Amino acid sequence: MQHCFDIEPMSQWMPCGDKPCIIAGPCSAESEEQVIETARELAKIPMVKVFRAGLWKPRTRPGAFEGVGDKGLDWLIRVKQETGLKITTEVANPIHVEKALAAGIDMVWLGARTVVNPFSIQEIGEALKGTEIPVMVKNPLNPDLTTWMGALERINRMGIRKLVAIHRGFSYYKHSPYRNDPMWEIPIELKRLCPELPVIVDSSHICGKTELLSSISQRAIDLEMNGLMIEVHIQPKEALTDRQQQITPEQLNLLLAELILRKPLGSAEFQSSLEAFRSEIDKIDQQLMDIIAQRMAIVDQIGNYKKANKITILQLKRWNQIFRERIENGQELGLTREFIMKLLEVVHEESIQRQIDVMNKKD
Repeated sequence: MQHCFDIEPMSQWMPCGDKPCIIAGPCSAESEEQVIETARELAKIPMVKVFRAGLWKPRTRPGAFEGVGDKGLDWLIRVKQETGLKITTEVANPIHVEKALAAGIDMVWLGARTVVNPFSIQEIGEALKGTEIPVMVKNPLNPDLTTWMGALERINRMGIRKLVAIHRGFSYYKHSPYRNDPMWEIPIELKRLCPELPVIVDSSHICGKTELLSSISQRAIDLEMNGLMIEVHIQPKEALTDRQQQITPEQLNLLLAELILRKPLGSAEFQSSLEAFRSEIDKIDQQLMDIIAQRMAIVDQIGNYKKANKITILQLKRWNQIFRERIENGQELGLTREFIMKLLEVVHEESIQRQIDVMNKKD
């Protein structure tokens, strides 16, 4: 099995046991009273192990609340002393790192805006070098697995062995019910490539509104993600940042109580039946590959025929007809319109590219 990172298992440094690790707290630390009251209530929830709060808040536009800054460090330390919860905050530059380390912050995270800049990641990594503090790295704004992995690799190469990826969703140009579309295929691919790397899902930033939190959190657990980060405020309606996606400690307690924690493996009989299903899928996948290869062989013939007769590659009328008919046929077979569209677009793109290659090939 492939391993991307030299890291310590999260179970060795995070006391979550066999349950998902829950990180909770307000989007922003706003006052000492708000931080302490929220933390005290969260400490009553057994699954919550880490208290989060942003101190230095990078805002899209100037003039918005940008955090309380350095003085919030003392509030977090008080949380740690009074509740026993571990504490974490976001760092966006080496100065933040130095102040967090000096104060005794237990772990830090790197935000989506920071992750897109390799120069910033390198500088932060150098400030962290020589420490044993756990570091959590959020995915970049855009759906780019390479950038996300690059940031994780830079931090890991600085000797940080307590490493976590945080999936907070991606900006999406199409309409979506989410603030940041989950695009689960990306964190799933990260876990496939790097099975040793824990992935925690930031449900709050994916959802953007509280009514979606439960379903997204359950989906994360069903996909064997390692935990959740959820924004919790003692008075969400009064929050200075992201009030629409924060819940109360009581609401978090209810959400966690309703989570269904499924077993990764079943009985011997279950596993045997599952393997039989998987065997059938393997056979069908091979048939799919054979059929696609046959289709592309015909595409090559079409490309040669068009080349011989000096006909353009793209035939929009034909493509629109295929698109319409295949969607209709697929829906009759129980496939969703979105899936059929994605499949057709990928196949069509490859078909066009193969015909271009044929056209450009010298005889």
